[in-house]
Amino acid sequence: MPLRPARRRRHAARTALVVLATAVAAALSAAPPAAAADTWTEVGSDRADPLTESQGLASVEVPAGGPNRYTGIGTIPIGLSTRGWNHVGDPDASYNGYYIEPYQRDSGASKMFRVQAPGGAWSEYVHALSPGEALNNSWVAVSPDGQWMLTGEWGTMTRLLVLPTPGVNASTSPSANLPQASTVRLDHAVRDVQGCDFSAPTTLLCSSDDPEGSLFGMTKPLLQIDLSAQPGSSDVSGHVTALRQLPLRSGCSGSFEAEGVDYDRRTGTLRVIVVSPGFCVLTDSKTYRFTRG
Repeated sequence: MPLRPARRRRHAARTALVVLATAVAAALSAAPPAAAADTWTEVGSDRADPLTESQGLASVEVPAGGPNRYTGIGTIPIGLSTRGWNHVGDPDASYNGYYIEPYQRDSGASKMFRVQAPGGAWSEYVHALSPGEALNNSWVAVSPDGQWMLTGEWGTMTRLLVLPTPGVNASTSPSANLPQASTVRLDHAVRDVQGCDFSAPTTLLCSSDDPEGSLFGMTKPLLQIDLSAQPGSSDVSGHVTALRQLPLRSGCSGSFEAEGVDYDRRTGTLRVIVVSPGFCVLTDSKTYRFTRG
């Protein structure tokens, strides 16, 4: 039976709405995903010396205008290397000036954190591995309140470890084990994290040396981890976002290595070390500088 005029008009209106809804849905599905809240723009770079600036870096706030510190195989004291502590990772410093370097051995069941007090004295704090904890000690990140220190493990991981900050937290002593206090549970796996630093009380920026790119659709990503609360003695969760790929530029072809990261809250500058492949490790490895866009 043919439609009456009124019903025909209602049918045409419904058809138009369906067409419009379909077009809107198609447009939305084709739109790019929302960008991360923070974007970091490269603003410059400095050559990274392969012996003394190839593992990590840290800005030290005190004494006022204190120096930027770097680590590399050439910064390991002979007294440490002869005792087996032959790898140093990405360091960090508390806001009151305690500077901390992470060390590892080729084997064993412990890690070591070398701490320099603001007055210049050095001390060593040993952490006995927790059950299932990996041996590597690639980086440390001190919380803005100074009381807690985050560290991570090599490989594909869904957690970060929280320890009391040696030399700052009153519960720590060079003569006692530095225990794990809690865990950051990540909502997305990360791979081969080489450095992290706090840019805010609950925000970490991390460099990943991921060579595969399957986790975030890119190799060597700069990651942001937003914590559900400030780290402490209780577990917290962490939301992981890939912000961008780190620069991979060199006169040589081959595998780059993303290394340590530092966020200087005095200037808002983020710095990340990227080591060049092959012979160019000597000539054009860089510490890249970024500012938030």
